[in-house]
Amino acid sequence: MSLLYLDNAATTPVRPEVLEAMMPYLTRWYGNPSSHHTVGEAAADALADARARVARVLGLRAGDVVFTSGGTEANNLAIKGIAIAAALARGGGGHVVTTPIEHESVLESVDYLRRVHGFEVALVPVDGFGRVGVDAVAASLRDDTALVSVGYANNEIGTIQDAAALAATVHERGIPFHLDAVQAAGWLPLSADVLGHDAISLAGHKIGAPKGTGVLGVRGRIPLEPLLHGGGQERGRRSGTEDVAGAVGLATALELAEAERDEASTRVTAIRDRFVARVLERVPSARLTGDPVHRLPGTASFTFAGTSGEAVLLELERRGVVSSSGSACAAGSDEPSHVLVAMGVAPEVAQTAVRFTFPRWLNASLDAVADAVEESVAAVGG
Repeated sequence: MSLLYLDNAATTPVRPEVLEAMMPYLTRWYGNPSSHHTVGEAAADALADARARVARVLGLRAGDVVFTSGGTEANNLAIKGIAIAAALARGGGGHVVTTPIEHESVLESVDYLRRVHGFEVALVPVDGFGRVGVDAVAASLRDDTALVSVGYANNEIGTIQDAAALAATVHERGIPFHLDAVQAAGWLPLSADVLGHDAISLAGHKIGAPKGTGVLGVRGRIPLEPLLHGGGQERGRRSGTEDVAGAVGLATALELAEAERDEASTRVTAIRDRFVARVLERVPSARLTGDPVHRLPGTASFTFAGTSGEAVLLELERRGVVSSSGSACAAGSDEPSHVLVAMGVAPEVAQTAVRFTFPRWLNASLDAVADAVEESVAAVGG
């Protein structure tokens, strides 16, 4: 059976152009970029070029780019690294600010700071659409706030935050601002010139690069305590032999996604809006989750009260549609979505959530998928 894959927020296929760009550094130029010989120097040159290319998209300097193993490591490095460095400079303790709808890698990192390093944590509430208010963030700031970390676009519901306004407010108090842009890459602007971020996290596998590739862009003036110690690679911010091919692949994927961003966003938004309208019209129990306007072009998420979300997913797959119940990163969890609960959705309704996330190359109507949703919900008694 041919399956239509609509779980692109979880991962995307590696683009052919990315594989082609990576191949020389997996075969001929496989050297360690720290080695001082011809093969190593070729790898070092490729790494430096990839770093500069990523920096241009992020509006940062090449030296601000730290290659990581993915978005989770990038978020951990940003949050722990900036907060712990601030605590060391201050003589211990501190305060960090985030929201209750963030990715697990953010929430678990701030909880680690609380448990192990004695930080106080402010979780600024969101509204029923998953939006955090700029004034609410401003009211949460303290003299000892080391960092504010906010997701640019939510991985479950697709709601987009006003990153530029948040950054400006945080900077009024001289506090660093971290943006988790893992889901936003390829859909939204990423440049610090537009957004004002001090640190930004990306994951390669969301934009057509391999899993296990990622980046943290962090301004060089921001003190950062490394998580990984050893040979001092990545300017001492992340030790370990760099994945040169992965860095080249990520840079290639990011450039392609950025070049296609405006056209893809416009095209996919129109297809998404038609799909959402058709589902809401045909399925009485369907409720759109997240902001109806300020949302990622490629995300449509619903609850179907009175059903089981997992049962709906199984029925959809029987009809050739692959989707998800939310984040693929909450491995093995059968708990209701913490994102939806934080938005005020009842836990029993949150467990009925289904998320459809579309590829950037989508160019066909999803009417048949909406019909499959109607049939699937009806099949499980909704």
